[in-house]
Amino acid sequence: MQKIAKNQNKRYSYLAKFFHWGFVFLFGHGIIKKVDNIEQLEDISLLKFEILFASIFLFFLILRFFYMKKTQTTSLPKETPKSQKFAAKLVHYSMYLCLAFICILGLMIGLFFWLGFKNGLVIEFIILIHENSISIIYWLIAIHIIAALYHRFRSDGVWNSMVPIWLEKN
Repeated sequence: MQKIAKNQNKRYSYLAKFFHWGFVFLFGHGIIKKVDNIEQLEDISLLKFEILFASIFLFFLILRFFYMKKTQTTSLPKETPKSQKFAAKLVHYSMYLCLAFICILGLMIGLFFWLGFKNGLVIEFIILIHENSISIIYWLIAIHIIAALYHRFRSDGVWNSMVPIWLEKN
């Protein structure tokens, strides 16, 4: 296992960590409180909550994306192979895109439902894409977690840059 010198360990800002772990909890809440059946949206208070939740989630997702892009740099060691750097970027950008799709499509479902389009080809298609986006995000999250664990066992500083527990020893 390759160890990286302490001075090379990059740490993300407290705000970056807050965004990261805040999204873990927000996404978890969204999954726990998910709408299982479109007819549940007949409850106007649930429909309003879902619209508010998706709007807030999307706002903070966009805010997080631009904050991370403008202020943070990767914690991958300089000697990381280009293919691994590319894979990391691909997974991260795919996660942002997929989460945005989930929110936007959820908002579209809410809008169509509110406008009275409660069934039909269009709303069924939007629901299908929404559900597939959720399935894809599960895979992306799994890949992200596996990659984080890989770096934890490599002891290359990547884990410590974002995770506050089970820290690597330098």
